[in-house]
Amino acid sequence: MGKVSVQEIKELMKSTGVGMMDCKNALVESDGDVEKAITYLREKGLATQAKKADRVAAEGIVMALTNKDNTVGAVVEVNIETDFAANNEKFKAFVNDVAMTIIEQNPADLDALNAMTISGGTMTVAETLSELFISIRENMQIRRFARLEGILVPYVHGGGKIGTMVNLSTEAGAVPAVLTAGLDCALQVAAMNPPYLKRDDVPAAALEEEKKIMLSQMAEDPKMAGKPEQVKLKIVEGKLGKYYEENCLLEQAFVKENKMTITEYLDSVAKEVGSPITISQFVRFERGEGIEKKADNFADEVASMIK
Repeated sequence: MGKVSVQEIKELMKSTGVGMMDCKNALVESDGDVEKAITYLREKGLATQAKKADRVAAEGIVMALTNKDNTVGAVVEVNIETDFAANNEKFKAFVNDVAMTIIEQNPADLDALNAMTISGGTMTVAETLSELFISIRENMQIRRFARLEGILVPYVHGGGKIGTMVNLSTEAGAVPAVLTAGLDCALQVAAMNPPYLKRDDVPAAALEEEKKIMLSQMAEDPKMAGKPEQVKLKIVEGKLGKYYEENCLLEQAFVKENKMTITEYLDSVAKEVGSPITISQFVRFERGEGIEKKADNFADEVASMIK
């Protein structure tokens, strides 16, 4: 058959919920017969995929990966409905390939990523995901990614529950001591989840809110309530140091040696390699964070299946 009309494609998309290119291919393969095209899509599993697209996918894998010389890296979260399916080897391989695609091709956003030819393959990322659905039969989606360049060290915790990456700057280059320090810092980010790198990164609004909370707490404390306002403000300024220690990576106590901060730890490694070491940025993704999970009653679900 030759070309199919836009209207035919739109009607098939409306009746099946499947994407434009898959509907076009189905009509071509079916010589324009709509019923055959629907059967074709069902055989491919694509019509079922569209129906499942609104199901919550909060499990999955966060992958943090770099190229061989640690100069380009990606942190990506790919979600799926169940943790059982997240352990599927094909799904794991797909997430790895998506990360490599980001590293190699530098997509501007998710739409661009989905349209790219997947690393090591011939299909696009979106087409590969559709093919994967046929065997796994769960809603899957690439939720977010970050791509970094520099001296990069990734860390993945809990089999993909948390993925972090630290970007280091030093004239010493990616020598073993620097990479070890980077791994320690990436682990710190995973464990302590700092919102900011340094105190200059803390928004003024966040500081003002923290000050309000501290002043409210003092107002409720009989020992502090009667103190002059200027005294209270000085106390608040002193307490902000604790806030920075808890929320800024460079001021946090090093989890492996809590008698020193991350800055002090990096300074000690810098003496070893003969060059200052700084962290220019870091990324931390936690699987499913911010996704509202549906609370299912397993007994009711089984009962409904029996019926």
